[in-house]
Amino acid sequence: MAASGRLLASVFTHLDAMALEGMTTLEIDARVETFIVDVLKARPASKGQYGYGFVLNSSINQVVCHGVPSADDVLKSGDIVNLDTTLEKDGFIADSSKTYLIGSVGPQARRLVRTTYEAMWKGIRAVRPGARLGDIGFAIERHARQAGYSVVRDYCGHGIGREMHEEPQVLHFGRAGTGVVLREGMTFTIEPMLNQGVRTVLTEDDGWTVVTSDGKLSAQFEHTVAVTRDGVRVLTLRPDETPGR
Repeated sequence: MAASGRLLASVFTHLDAMALEGMTTLEIDARVETFIVDVLKARPASKGQYGYGFVLNSSINQVVCHGVPSADDVLKSGDIVNLDTTLEKDGFIADSSKTYLIGSVGPQARRLVRTTYEAMWKGIRAVRPGARLGDIGFAIERHARQAGYSVVRDYCGHGIGREMHEEPQVLHFGRAGTGVVLREGMTFTIEPMLNQGVRTVLTEDDGWTVVTSDGKLSAQFEHTVAVTRDGVRVLTLRPDETPGR
């Protein structure tokens, strides 16, 4: 899991170096697939999962999650876009996402993205042996609400390992002291989605793309984590990140 996580982190370093403004999400998808397959000698685990045809989910502005790469979706200045991808190496899968600011992004969108990143870390810091899953959701939702945002409840984090989606479900809301007790060796994702407006969402006719029901912005960040003997290890931590921030 740690090896897969390190490789997946390098995918985001690769994305960071791209001039995303002016690119189509389909072009980004193709570049990521080439990097995973040809450079990292790994498998893009999202492609073919549940019949999905791409390596990335590319979720722009009001798209909450599962945005489908398209030649018609050109990233322009002012957009925010969540790029979500998975990688399998030697039978183990890692999952991560990052919301990118494209060009000149307004202060309200920047604040949403920053708060979502902070909320993810609030959840990660709640992970330790003996804690409960509800502690994670409580920490995330409290931070989001204090900033005036809602937390999407229709989608959640998940156990991960030899399969992309395993038990347990990791909700991004809840009550502290409730839920499954965390044990050393557990691996799962924490991936909150925060909305500017209401938390309700709609699925578009393609059967994949999920959007905010009020058309307002949504942002997401995701890491794969492991419960350690004395705390938590972020398996997909990127070189530019400081744990806990």
